Amino acid sequence: MKNLTIRNLSKTYFDPYAGSNVTAVHDVSLDVQQGEFVSIVGPSGCGKTTILNMIAGFLPYTGGEILLDGRPVKGPGADRGVVFQSFALFPWRTVLENVAFGPKMRGVGKAQREKIAHEYLALAKLTEAAKRYPAELSGGMQQRVGVVRALANEPDVLLMDEPFASIDAQTRMTLQEELTRIWQEKRPTVIFITHDVGEAVFLADRVVALSKGRVLEEIAVDLPRPRSWDALNDDARFKELSARVLQLVRSA
Repeated sequence: MKNLTIRNLSKTYFDPYAGSNVTAVHDVSLDVQQGEFVSIVGPSGCGKTTILNMIAGFLPYTGGEILLDGRPVKGPGADRGVVFQSFALFPWRTVLENVAFGPKMRGVGKAQREKIAHEYLALAKLTEAAKRYPAELSGGMQQRVGVVRALANEPDVLLMDEPFASIDAQTRMTLQEELTRIWQEKRPTVIFITHDVGEAVFLADRVVALSKGRVLEEIAVDLPRPRSWDALNDDARFKELSARVLQLVRSA
């Protein structure tokens, strides 16, 4: 079942320095199935984040269409959750209140939204942090809160814009494993933006390689789940897939 359909998507904007129009995204088409995890990878400036922002409804598109369950995307909506590179938590709210915020905005009663928040915090192994404030957490813990806060609102699609880019390497690997575990349990549709080839392959069912606003190639990731870095670091198929994606990115 298709969840997200992108057809001939384009984004052009006027560059005042160049004095002309610039095309950031050109004729991109992509189908994402319900519950699929898709990584979009490419060099800086290739259009990855622009595409995500158009799916999120933050940016209007100048050509083509985006359909979510057959409905045109015309602006932001609760059917799409976004996790940014910055943690973007409310510093004046506890962890529990941060995670419960989405359900609160949907009109869910206090007891029920706190129940939902506790469920997701347990899923992310953050139960003991429920009454703490973001400033009292490590960067890795804050980003886990950001992920489950988005999931607690039960979006149809979870959009993730390089969410682990500012995290140290060891914590990043742990967060990647945690994300795959949480995704397998809840099965949201995920669009994950990254410039890290290994991360893209480790997480995804499919990797979409971009260059200059165009899709170069889509690569199916046929690695078994659940996944762990201990199992995949020396896995021949993981290395083969990563090498193919890296070749595409370097040729971009």
